[in-house]
Amino acid sequence: MTLREAAEALRAHRVSSVDLTNAALARIDRLNASLRAFITVTREPALLRARQADSELGSRDRSPLHGIPVAVKDLFLTRGVLTTGGSRIHETFVPRTHATVVERLEAAGAVMLGKLNMHELAYGITSANPHFGTVRNPWNVAHTPGGSSGGSGAAVAAGIVYAALGSDTGGSIRIPAAFCGIVGLKPTYGRVSRHGALPLAYSLDHMGPLARSVRDAAIVLNAIAGHDPRDRTSSRHPVVDFVPEDGCSIRGLRLGFPQNFYFERLDGDVESAVRGAMARAESLGAEIKPVVVPDIAALNAVSRVILLAEASAILEPHLSQRHRFGADVLALLDQGRLLPAVDYINAQRLRTRMRRQFAKLWSAVDCLITPTTPNTAPRIGEDTIRLGGRDEDVRLASTRLVRGINALGLPALSIPCGLSASGLPIGLQIVGPAFDEATILRVGAALEDGGVGIPPCPDV
Repeated sequence: MTLREAAEALRAHRVSSVDLTNAALARIDRLNASLRAFITVTREPALLRARQADSELGSRDRSPLHGIPVAVKDLFLTRGVLTTGGSRIHETFVPRTHATVVERLEAAGAVMLGKLNMHELAYGITSANPHFGTVRNPWNVAHTPGGSSGGSGAAVAAGIVYAALGSDTGGSIRIPAAFCGIVGLKPTYGRVSRHGALPLAYSLDHMGPLARSVRDAAIVLNAIAGHDPRDRTSSRHPVVDFVPEDGCSIRGLRLGFPQNFYFERLDGDVESAVRGAMARAESLGAEIKPVVVPDIAALNAVSRVILLAEASAILEPHLSQRHRFGADVLALLDQGRLLPAVDYINAQRLRTRMRRQFAKLWSAVDCLITPTTPNTAPRIGEDTIRLGGRDEDVRLASTRLVRGINALGLPALSIPCGLSASGLPIGLQIVGPAFDEATILRVGAALEDGGVGIPPCPDV
């Protein structure tokens, strides 16, 4: 059942919020020992919130999220509830306030089930957390769910929650969405407040939803988007209703098909599935336009330099407690401390230039269509994968098609578009102009309506 279907069932009195919440808690009890999706479960507050929602829905309807069980990645501050960031450096941190996005979910009436596991400090793509357990992919528990929002991806894919919040600094919403066969949206930088989210890289961090359908993700975006004076990077750009109408059309839209970079060194099943989705878009009336994109390899290098420098600067106060960090995160932080300032400054200069270059694309196309990742979910513990006849580092390969979009700050949506021969999900990425989430969501919804997608995850 999707979030929209659950919302309709609540309002038709076919089910109560308490029923939905108890079912979600029962799935946590049954699945979390194997999936390790949750760090903290807020059982009693969730049931109290569900009872309140049932009482309110008779006279007050806050939003489609009213009474719906959700959860958030454990880097969002939650008043009175442990917030670890997946790290021992925050293992006793109980905030006195909520993150803005948590406030907005509560105002929309959502039922918060708890805090989701993640790659330590959001600095990685495997969600193999050395402190709180390795998150596992519901499609095959021998495989990673991706990261850093791995718990968010696993909890949604396993049918525990109807939606979850994650963060995306170099693909950390879209990679779990692709690997777990769900929808993940990285909104435009500034569209959703970062206030109250433990930072990794100030100029790259984006907050957004993971959900079971495109329209479900849009419902969550409706709730969390908008200006926040507590976030100095928050945009005043107008917020619209992001939920695509039923039967929405993409006839006449110009979908860019990159002729360089994005279709190089792909797993064969991934390439076949994404090209099939593009053919489906064309059959729905969209125009597929070949385009040459700017140098994405250079953009990825820019993004990596910025991330290394900003993450090390942010976490510098904690580096005297080296024993509290996992080995992989500590190695990246040490690497960032060695980076010359001139490299960071030049990366920012090149970033500005490439933003201008990329902006020229939008006169030719309305959005870009690419694979989300060149590969499906690797096995847990796998360090390299073979793509295009050569071995590649898992982290670099999995972020290759998503990382640069963070440096540009553009909105990007990942939707499922098929299964590999081994039964693992494949992701399709839709990238659009700044603050045009409405268009990429419309494209995603039309493809979803047109049969692009996958069946729900088999029960774990």
